[in-house]
Amino acid sequence: MITILFGPPGGGKGTQAAHITERFGLPHVSTGEMLRKEADKGTELGNEVAPIMAEGRLVPDDLIVRVIEVRLAEPDAARGVLLDGFPRTVSQADSLDRMLGKSGRRVDLVLCLDVPEQVLVDRLLGRAREEGRADDNLDTIQTRLTVYRRDTAPVLDHYRNSGVRVETVDGDASVEEVTRRIYKAMDRVAGSRA
Repeated sequence: MITILFGPPGGGKGTQAAHITERFGLPHVSTGEMLRKEADKGTELGNEVAPIMAEGRLVPDDLIVRVIEVRLAEPDAARGVLLDGFPRTVSQADSLDRMLGKSGRRVDLVLCLDVPEQVLVDRLLGRAREEGRADDNLDTIQTRLTVYRRDTAPVLDHYRNSGVRVETVDGDASVEEVTRRIYKAMDRVAGSRA
């Protein structure tokens, strides 16, 4: 099952991805995590994306599509994956659809975590204090939320219009409650595919 875990920065995608991976056995493919590791290692890719991420902008489509294409070709992705942080634009969604279509696959489910904006800001500022994430300061957070509304939110309509099931989950609850809601949504989709 190809599932996209979708939502704004600070929506809880990383936290929930661990639960989904454990329950459903899908490899967690987090573009943000992959790119941060590259930046920390100082690789050529990392040096290219680090300043872009530090400003809260999106990594160029061609670059991120190449990273995802390589990852989806790995053996553990044959049964499906949980995509986190990709696609972030309609252009990336089109690229993903074409990439999957070459092997007769498609996106099965988009899980969208819905969280009020002030809760997102508070979560991200808290994460910055706890984890020392340089990309979580107030200016960068505001930029990331603006970019999300402008460039990323339209991806939901892309998938709705393509006939892909989109499940919106209220992400403004305890971690356990959000996890329970996600499991219910995924069980419904898995049941309809059986």
